[in-house]
Amino acid sequence: MAKRPPVLAPYHRFTKKQWSALRADEPMTLTREDVSRLRTLSDPISLEEAEEIYLPLTRLLSFYVEAIQGLHNVSTRFLETPDQKVPFIIGVAGSVAVGKSTTARILQALLQRWPSSPKVDLVTTDGFLYPNAVLAERGIMERKGFPESYDRTRFVQFLSDIKSGKGGVKVPVYSHLVYDVVEGGEIVIDRPDILIVEGLNILQPGELPKTGKPILFASDFIDFSIYIDADNDDLEDWFMERFFRLRETAFKDPTSFFRRFAEMSEAEAGEFGRMVWRTINLPNLLDNVLPTRGRADLILKKGKSHMIEDVQLRRV
Repeated sequence: MAKRPPVLAPYHRFTKKQWSALRADEPMTLTREDVSRLRTLSDPISLEEAEEIYLPLTRLLSFYVEAIQGLHNVSTRFLETPDQKVPFIIGVAGSVAVGKSTTARILQALLQRWPSSPKVDLVTTDGFLYPNAVLAERGIMERKGFPESYDRTRFVQFLSDIKSGKGGVKVPVYSHLVYDVVEGGEIVIDRPDILIVEGLNILQPGELPKTGKPILFASDFIDFSIYIDADNDDLEDWFMERFFRLRETAFKDPTSFFRRFAEMSEAEAGEFGRMVWRTINLPNLLDNVLPTRGRADLILKKGKSHMIEDVQLRRV
């Protein structure tokens, strides 16, 4: 009898129905109103979607948290070091307009309602963007969101502080209304049980030094990573849908950086929005974001309807 070739595919693949069955008896702790409040402007997630996708995921995460805590306990016993709480860090990555924020918020709400009532904090990497003045000085204002536009050293230090159990860690605040880091603004993350970090490039490994000197990357601190995936054409459609919705709402605020877009004709605004997508967001996706997809522990693939149709879980 011929031997079967070894399985080389790095991921287990599930249909939505197969993945949903892995929920087992995990209870749904969110209401329809909760889901409506947590979703972002253009993400039509429903309570049923949350049940089918995120309940199995939270069940899986509970096993991961338990396993990581066990590994930490073994390490502290071996090294004879004081035992202390080590936060579990979840990374959520993917393109602009794919729905990272909704996924992060739904996860935070579900994880907070575990029977153990863990402290779950959520941080976006937007706060680690350099201020506009710095970007302008460096001539990279048009590359906002690209890897070089972030203070990666500060971001890695933040993750290191969180992972080491440091309390009162400060995070800069970014305002999408004024399109800049808020001077003097900050939030404080104080010893969470679980931290969710959401951002474009959190899975990037960065460049390795030719000397072989060990260095740290943001991904080194992430215990479980999720990549939200979608076809490029769908992403462009969703970006434009969100752009036009913002044009009718937030862009009309007199303090908005984008006020001028609300005053453009619909045709002019549409032309500008597609230019932004095709000259900034799409190149960043193709060159920097999409290449990190294969480093994720879990890939959630969305279809044209914005609903998740396919789930891939990295083999262990």
